Amino acid sequence: MGRTLDTRAHVTRLLQRTGFGAAPDAVDAAEKAGFEATLARVLGEGRDAGAEATPVPEPGPLPPRNSKRKERKAAGSPEPMPSASGTAKDPKNDPVRKAYREELRKQRAEATHWWLERMVAAERPWTEKRTLLWHNHWATSIQKVKSGAAMLQQNETLRRLGGGDFRTLARAMVVDPALMVWLDADGSTAKAPNENLGRELMELFVLGVGNYTENDVRQAAAALTGWTLDRHSTPWKARFRPGRHDQGRQTVVGETADFSARTLIDHLVSLPDSHAHVAGRMWGALVSNENKPSKTALARITSAYGANRDTTAMFRAMFTDDAFADPANVLVKQPVEYVVGSLRALGVRPSKLPDKAREQLLTRTLAGLGQVPFAPESVGGWPAGAAWLTTSAAQVRIGFAQGLVKHADLGDVEDAPAKERPDLLARVLGVGAWGDASRGVLNAAARDPHKVTALALTAPEHLVLS
Repeated sequence: MGRTLDTRAHVTRLLQRTGFGAAPDAVDAAEKAGFEATLARVLGEGRDAGAEATPVPEPGPLPPRNSKRKERKAAGSPEPMPSASGTAKDPKNDPVRKAYREELRKQRAEATHWWLERMVAAERPWTEKRTLLWHNHWATSIQKVKSGAAMLQQNETLRRLGGGDFRTLARAMVVDPALMVWLDADGSTAKAPNENLGRELMELFVLGVGNYTENDVRQAAAALTGWTLDRHSTPWKARFRPGRHDQGRQTVVGETADFSARTLIDHLVSLPDSHAHVAGRMWGALVSNENKPSKTALARITSAYGANRDTTAMFRAMFTDDAFADPANVLVKQPVEYVVGSLRALGVRPSKLPDKAREQLLTRTLAGLGQVPFAPESVGGWPAGAAWLTTSAAQVRIGFAQGLVKHADLGDVEDAPAKERPDLLARVLGVGAWGDASRGVLNAAARDPHKVTALALTAPEHLVLS
């Protein structure tokens, strides 16, 4: 390896990648404490008063999804007569459906705003950052699940188990109600096994492409049969019905047994390919999306992960790898990281924003940038790297920055002499140094505190995790 980061840049990188920014005071304290002590504090357990002040919402059950039409059809009752105009009522205008859609929209917005608030408020943000990483790994969308309670239940599972044994997390996720709906596992039976969960379990969640066969998928699908959902409870509960399970032995990736969902997970996560796959996905999110770990680094990380599948030990091994201190390994911020980091840097709490501003600055910005929590576009999760740096995304970020400065307290920027404002903003935003082009633009706008702050928020140096 060539160059390496100095202590201040090294701890700044650690704080940025284990959270949502690097506040000046936090960087000063971390530099004084040193990298190892800072890493121990970041990964350690501890009370988080900020997170505790944002309790998880408890959405109630959704109203009926349809009118009585389906019930009449099932009972063999005649359809209602057409309206006076001779046409049947438009289902889109069915008041029952409209009420259902409106309540689902409210639950989705409530969950999204709550989690963003928690990310901004957290005093130990690694837990929320880690939960976001696992949400991308076990990507599940409310657009198909259609239950705020189920998505929040999954979110809490990822938060609670995301720093321990990966086997325990995978055991919980394979029977997670939201994931079951997302991958059509609800009601998979011996007579009609659904392969979606078994396929994605091996391709994306546990093993990785090329480490299983199509027959492994079919056999895994058989092992996962028999699970259904109790949708009368809030949140939903997974129930196992032995009579629907494919009784008998299956052969999955070299092992033959009468697998259950639990023992299938135990087998898959014990494989070396699983260790390398999990480590590789997390490496791409925390160290480098462009440069894969060397054989030596991967061996070191998987050794730390070990037979106990200790995810915190795995993360620690990544953060102490030489590649983590390589200045060349820069990551592009995901939209959630960018938005939350900007809010934290300027001291803006989502809960304090007016409803209209919250919708505009948070929901619409993240939708425009392509990353809304609880709504990944596919089971593969969100893209990474340069995919976030599009022309359309640049326009969205400009609108976000201009809107955000209207709600931020810019007293420190206003009090500083104009010539010092660019350097002050670099410190506030956790930017090591502005490039020549950015500095020229910022110097030209420095007389206007709002304008120079908005420009700093859209500068290339603020769009990356250095």
